[in-house]
Amino acid sequence: MKTAATRPRKDSVSPRALYLAFELGEEAWTLGFTRGVGQRPRQRAIAARDWETVLLEIEGAKRRFGLGESVRVVSCYEAGRDGFWLHRLLVHHGIANLVVDSSSIEVKRRGRRVKTDRLDVGKLLAMLLRYHGGERAVWSVVRVPTVVEEDRRQLHRELATAKRDRTRVTNRIKGLLVNQGVAGEMGGGFLERVGTIRLWDGSSLPAALRARLEREWAKVELLTAQIRELEAERVRLLRSSQDAAVGVARQLYLLRGIGLNSAWLYAMEFFSWRGFRNRREVGALAGLTPTPYASGAMSREQGIGKAGNRHIRAMAIEIAWGWLRFQPESALSRWYQERFGSGSSRVRRIGIVALARRLLVELWRYLETGAVPEGAVLKA
Repeated sequence: MKTAATRPRKDSVSPRALYLAFELGEEAWTLGFTRGVGQRPRQRAIAARDWETVLLEIEGAKRRFGLGESVRVVSCYEAGRDGFWLHRLLVHHGIANLVVDSSSIEVKRRGRRVKTDRLDVGKLLAMLLRYHGGERAVWSVVRVPTVVEEDRRQLHRELATAKRDRTRVTNRIKGLLVNQGVAGEMGGGFLERVGTIRLWDGSSLPAALRARLEREWAKVELLTAQIRELEAERVRLLRSSQDAAVGVARQLYLLRGIGLNSAWLYAMEFFSWRGFRNRREVGALAGLTPTPYASGAMSREQGIGKAGNRHIRAMAIEIAWGWLRFQPESALSRWYQERFGSGSSRVRRIGIVALARRLLVELWRYLETGAVPEGAVLKA
């Protein structure tokens, strides 16, 4: 793509850096290069995950734009399926990279908008220039975890996936039985009970259906064994590991109303590696902040933002309900009861979101300072 449009113009470009944007696809990647505002991007298509070609294209863009070998390279791409390995590769080669939250990128509000890889990479380049020009609010930059921090998530996420898979298989078994007019009960001895099931006319289950149920139940038993193994590994780490993140989970677990699942999730996904500066950042990262809509004389509340970590948000709501039960004398529980306790079920559900946000902030302060939330008690 050697066209005149990609040649630098002295009156519209900046020689300080080479800007690069990635549009990452499953089969191919699109790379966009520019030196500054007002220049048509130089675009290249390469095979996906071909990082050696990426480095060659960067060197080719420097030569094309007449830049020195030592010129600073600034890049960006949207967070997604490819994760953070590309960021670590680019940083290793001296490239200043940003991983961008794709949901924070502004789009046109028309009913239909044109979307192609060529347009996407051009938009990313334009926003990258705006960001480095001082417009920091143009998008949200993802805080990239280290390899160790990212690896800590594997245990609880594998456990959650195994539980979901087991639920999916057991629901399928129940559906197969209900399809024959039989209410199936899961649990020990299921295979023995299958042989005794009788249909409406007194006949036994068809042979193919029974064989399928046996195979499905074998999946349930395999998943159950994996779940027990993962839970045992988590308990072992909680008791003996000297890792700082496990120490955070251990400290959270001391509070009554905080179970092993929530303590581990809060530590590995939220508190052990995030550097919060204030309570607003805690609520925002959990997606529990309000989103008011006020324009002229119109003012209404749109609910919580839901822009943060979905795992933390779901657990925070669950723990807030548990906090009312296990910490009834705490200041947070009394505040909730005074303000929302006598309201309708809808009002109480709205209030539990506010309680979840306040509780997250109190847990953050507890981990930072060691001060137990007011009125709360520890486990015996």
